[in-house]
Amino acid sequence: MGAGAALLLAATAALALPRAGSQAPVARATTVDGKVLVPRALVGKIALIFYEDKDTANQNKALKDAIKEQGRTTGHKDNVVIYAVADVSSYDYWPARGFVKSAIQEEEAKSGTPIYLDWSGAFRKAFDFQAGSSNIVLLGPDNKVKLAHVGVVPAALRATILREIGK
Repeated sequence: MGAGAALLLAATAALALPRAGSQAPVARATTVDGKVLVPRALVGKIALIFYEDKDTANQNKALKDAIKEQGRTTGHKDNVVIYAVADVSSYDYWPARGFVKSAIQEEEAKSGTPIYLDWSGAFRKAFDFQAGSSNIVLLGPDNKVKLAHVGVVPAALRATILREIGK
């Protein structure tokens, strides 16, 4: 194993993200309208999950823009789904919950994308995601983790993700 691969493996282990090849953990998030995301139920689809909070939603803007561009030029495949999950656990109290729901509905209307909400932090814990960072996980059609990353996705990994969801 090369030094770069060992460093990547050590960094991933230190962050405790789900390991490549492992089954998607049991987790659940819901939209404001009550749609439910249960990653373990996504067998047969390639799923890319972004897990972010309001302060980290732009960390992986380059990846999101590249995905949108890929969708415009080649179309999105029927077997690929992309999910946005928001860490709203620090707002799970009255009256903040109502304000958050309104803000999320506005964002959904602007983006045309449903946003799933993690009110308790249980989704984050199930995936061992890091609070305060953009987290992504790519699940294969067998519901196994293909890759997981925390923070800004480097260009090489961005290209890998685009290839995977373009298959």
